[in-house]
Amino acid sequence: MRIVLLGAPGAGKGTLANHLKTKCGVLHLSTGDMLREEMKSDSSLGKEVKKYVESGALVPDEVVIKLIENKLKGADVAKGFLLDGFPRTAKQAQNLDEILEGMGQPIQYSFFMEVSLPVILQRLTGRRVCRQCGAVYHIKNMPSKVEGKCDVCDGELYQRPDDNEATIRTRMDVYTKSTTPVIEYYDQQGKLKKVNAEQETEKLFDELIGIIGQNDGKSDKD
Repeated sequence: MRIVLLGAPGAGKGTLANHLKTKCGVLHLSTGDMLREEMKSDSSLGKEVKKYVESGALVPDEVVIKLIENKLKGADVAKGFLLDGFPRTAKQAQNLDEILEGMGQPIQYSFFMEVSLPVILQRLTGRRVCRQCGAVYHIKNMPSKVEGKCDVCDGELYQRPDDNEATIRTRMDVYTKSTTPVIEYYDQQGKLKKVNAEQETEKLFDELIGIIGQNDGKSDKD
């Protein structure tokens, strides 16, 4: 199971990826997590990344590609992997194929998680993150037991700087322009599958597993 999860910020890629990771035992690679780790390190690269993220712009291809390549080559991918938030440009998709071809582990599926702008705004503006452990909550959908405090470690919950409506709209514009060619790229390869990301995670998980099962069945018959 080697999967690319495509979808706008707030489509639920991370939530679905964690679900797949837990139930299927595959490696989950999130560019968002990797970039945030780099920003926390306060390195020169981290400071550069922070400028792009907080303005709603995309981090340059060469930075993200290097992070992904290092992670893939340094991890156990025998059971498969999920790429969450990558690739976001056609160049990234092409470079990813080159990396994976060299590893003998080509992408099998690219799931495009479709979700409307109103739903994205509702999800992201209400998101809160723990400063200590990184646990994620939502003020309406999944609030903490004590307002402003993490259920796991009692850390402070905060709203990420890029989770305001103006920045979200900017991110959506940038995302749409850059990712449309990626969607077309995987569609031309016959690997693209569109799914409704506004449904509950468990239902979405079942839909994905059903698609994978159907295609595996076809492969077995061919």
